[in-house]
Amino acid sequence: MPKVELHLHFEGAAPPSFIRGLAKEKKVDLSRVFRPDGSYDYRDFWHFLEVYEAATSVLKTPEDFARLCRAVLEESAAKGVVYSETFLSPDFCGGGDVSAWKDYLLAIRETAEAAERDLGITLRGIVTAIRHFGPDKARQTALCAAETAGDWLTGFGLAGDEKKGKQRDFSWAFDCAREAGLRLTSHAGEWNGPQEVREAVEDLGVERIGHGVRAWGDRALVDMLAEREIVLEVCPGSNVFLGVFPSLAAHPIAKLRDAGVKVTVSTDDPPFFHTSMRREFEDLAKTFHWDEEVFEELNRTALDAAFCDAATRDAVLKRLEPK
Repeated sequence: MPKVELHLHFEGAAPPSFIRGLAKEKKVDLSRVFRPDGSYDYRDFWHFLEVYEAATSVLKTPEDFARLCRAVLEESAAKGVVYSETFLSPDFCGGGDVSAWKDYLLAIRETAEAAERDLGITLRGIVTAIRHFGPDKARQTALCAAETAGDWLTGFGLAGDEKKGKQRDFSWAFDCAREAGLRLTSHAGEWNGPQEVREAVEDLGVERIGHGVRAWGDRALVDMLAEREIVLEVCPGSNVFLGVFPSLAAHPIAKLRDAGVKVTVSTDDPPFFHTSMRREFEDLAKTFHWDEEVFEELNRTALDAAFCDAATRDAVLKRLEPK
């Protein structure tokens, strides 16, 4: 089945073999971030953040990110993804300098457009501030986003360590992005409780929430999400792998959907969590006995919530139609 994915971290989608190869080319020793079988090695979410940043440290130039873009899109397309939105950070692409960021973005976009012609997968970018880098860095990130907002770079978000600071600390950055015409999402309710989700909606004015699964602990919040049609970018495999929930059967995605909340399915950082969009769909079908009609609904919810223009949405919709 063709698939739509809204929550994919660009560097976090880097195949381990790609990072190992790039490290070898640059003569950088990254052996500490890999297990003997070649997969990424980390203990918990916070160690994952360290390994993530170590692995991405070999991505230095626009050409490196162009090559990464091709590798990521080949992986996604092979698993049936026809539309994807990915989180990009100027912190990793030019260090927050607007001019450098534009060079990186051009390299990524040109590669994405070639991949669309070759592989039939459409990519759009969401500029992402890194929460544990602090509000001042987020302002710099928002200015980069505002300078490059358009038909390809269409969203702005917040990711990183949810234990650092508050959603409202990043209000200036989100206001800047909103004024530039960018649509808004924020990671919330992955590790912190329901209040984190409420604050993202009320303090930042987002229309989508990255994860948001802790909302299930507050029925009034669940009702509010359903009423306002706030879309959750749910990453079930990631949540289980990191221990947010003990098993997929214990995951609240089905309960949230039954309560009227708009849920979508994504992979987050697929090679880190040994998943793919194909595996996510298969595991959900087995666990919750969802049939093809449910997955068609999830795809359509994701496409309706996508941060793209109407022409792109119409083109992707044709790819979702049964052959």
